[in-house]
Amino acid sequence: MRRILAFLCVSCCLTAGFFLSRRVSADDISERARKLHFSSIVLDTHDDTTQRFFSKNYDLGKRNPDGHVDIPRMREGGMNAIFFSIWIDGRILGPPAVQKALDQIDAVHENVRKYSKDMMFCRTAEEVRRAHAQGKIAALIGVEGGHMIGNDIRVLRMFGDLGVRYMTLSHFYNDEWADSSTDKPVHNGLTDFGKDIVREMNRQGIMVDISHVADKTFYDALEVSKAPLIASHSSCRALCNHPRDMSDDMIKALASKGGVIQINYERSFIDQAYKDASDKISGGVVAQFDAISKSCGDDQECVSRKVTDAQKQLTEEGKLPHVSWERIIDHIDHVVELVGPDHVGLGSDFDGATMPEGMEDCSKLPKITEALMRKGYKDDDIRKILGGNLLRVMEQTEKVSREMQAQ
Repeated sequence: MRRILAFLCVSCCLTAGFFLSRRVSADDISERARKLHFSSIVLDTHDDTTQRFFSKNYDLGKRNPDGHVDIPRMREGGMNAIFFSIWIDGRILGPPAVQKALDQIDAVHENVRKYSKDMMFCRTAEEVRRAHAQGKIAALIGVEGGHMIGNDIRVLRMFGDLGVRYMTLSHFYNDEWADSSTDKPVHNGLTDFGKDIVREMNRQGIMVDISHVADKTFYDALEVSKAPLIASHSSCRALCNHPRDMSDDMIKALASKGGVIQINYERSFIDQAYKDASDKISGGVVAQFDAISKSCGDDQECVSRKVTDAQKQLTEEGKLPHVSWERIIDHIDHVVELVGPDHVGLGSDFDGATMPEGMEDCSKLPKITEALMRKGYKDDDIRKILGGNLLRVMEQTEKVSREMQAQ
């Protein structure tokens, strides 16, 4: 009897020790992930927060009850580097497009100036690192759509002088020199002028962004550019067959020249079931965008808000499936398995898309670091994914620019 009792006692102790060790191990990973996240440069390449600067109800410096990005939530989520997106409807062309883009670029500069204690405007990878060392949020600018140069290469140079550090070659619609992934092709990719634009972007140190472009446009840009390309906010077509996402062959080609795909969190870009259900209801992303644009007019913030609100309502009504934030990790995994950890990063589309459940705003970003750590990713590789890969491409683009300007 004593032997039985002794055996039971030892067994209970071992069992308790096993579960305790598992709990301690889990807690250890959580704490290690948190330290890694908040000591890293966490860079998001695409946020439509700029549209909100024109709303009287929005203040970048205060915690807002809606939306995805503001300084308090950036601090809470460790997002310390952000590309503010300059975006207008792709059907606005010529001088009006240039003027609207300049208004938004000015709004970014003014907001950074207003909150200079928290933010620092950056033009180079070194300046991003300097901002991080000073405990400030690095603010950068990306132009989402080549239509905003007004078909004038001199405007591109002006954008470069104002600190624009990437430009998406097209948006939902074809522009004057590049085909879009969501429009009927008319240029067979890039026109000769479009290729000149890519070369000038290289010379100006502006990263070439191929999110939104047609596949042929991508391959044309890849051939012409001397610097690596980025996809500022795209996901993987193999997991969700959306024209805005990249095929495996495109991702391999992008990586072969040192580029990086920044994963977009939009539900219809990361989850096939959601995309299929959404397309069935709305007729596709462009049809939905067109319908809402009619009611919002030139109010771009209104368009972004109504698209998001409509998708949320349909999900709550059970007409669209739920999508977990963990689908973001699936897309990161897919790129890493395909081309390694040096060619993937984060391009959320915050304030411009419908976020998956559990990634309601930028304060939730530490989940990504912890999930990657639990899957066995090395600390150095996690830092690359959080921001290091994009900074490398920035540095390579800067090097190409210096070489071209020295010629």
